[in-house]
Amino acid sequence: MSKKKHGADVWERNEIESPCINICVVHPQSRLCTGCGRSIDEIRDWSAMDAEERSDIIALLPERMNAIPKRRGGRAARLKR
Repeated sequence: MSKKKHGADVWERNEIESPCINICVVHPQSRLCTGCGRSIDEIRDWSAMDAEERSDIIALLPERMNAIPKRRGGRAARLKR
């Protein structure tokens, strides 16, 4: 019998790494999620991809996020006033 602390198994889960930040809105022109930068197809297929495929996509996300047109207003604009 294992002597693990109660709840320790929570930290030993083998979940798939994901860039999702729970802001799931697809930009109409770029067709990319404004939260994570993935395409709809990538989001759909994410759990079926192997670690290398996911890593390749994750490496592209910063550049993609910079290419998504930003909103003109919102909270950031109000804070600049």
